[in-house]
Amino acid sequence: MAKCRSVFVDKLRDYGASWRILRPSSVTDQILIKAKRIRSLEVTGVSLVGEGIYPEFMGIVNYGIVGLIQLALGYADTEDIDNGRAMELYDTYAKQALDLMIKKNHDYNEAWRSMRVSSYTDFILTKLNRTKQIEGNDGRTLVSEGIDANYLDMINYAVFGLIRLDEAEAAKNAVQ
Repeated sequence: MAKCRSVFVDKLRDYGASWRILRPSSVTDQILIKAKRIRSLEVTGVSLVGEGIYPEFMGIVNYGIVGLIQLALGYADTEDIDNGRAMELYDTYAKQALDLMIKKNHDYNEAWRSMRVSSYTDFILTKLNRTKQIEGNDGRTLVSEGIDANYLDMINYAVFGLIRLDEAEAAKNAVQ
């Protein structure tokens, strides 16, 4: 999360809170682009633009948090918050995702550690399809969790992917 936060801070310095104009459905589509790119890289092993899976998982974390902010505040026609407020909101929703992760991690007994990274991608894509369905129903559900819960799960699956990729890299470096 610290790495994701650092990228968010740097992009905030470059662009400000320009993402405030995005409607939540556009945030969902941005996450979809990133998840589909991860799947493509996992399946083909080919990157023509030279970026790998890791930065895309980071993007899913950061756009997931942006999505939660947009759900809470609504979208704006202009950049209506300063960088300090944007970081306060980022930290609030990052903590919410972490708190949920800790609870689920307890209940599921760290099952995520036995999963393949590609499964996180598939689960994120499933959550995206569910989110798009809920958005198509004007945010209404009969018995299911809402858009915010799906964003939180996407964030956490992406964090699991980042952790597992970091662990694989550390193991590779230890062998060398």
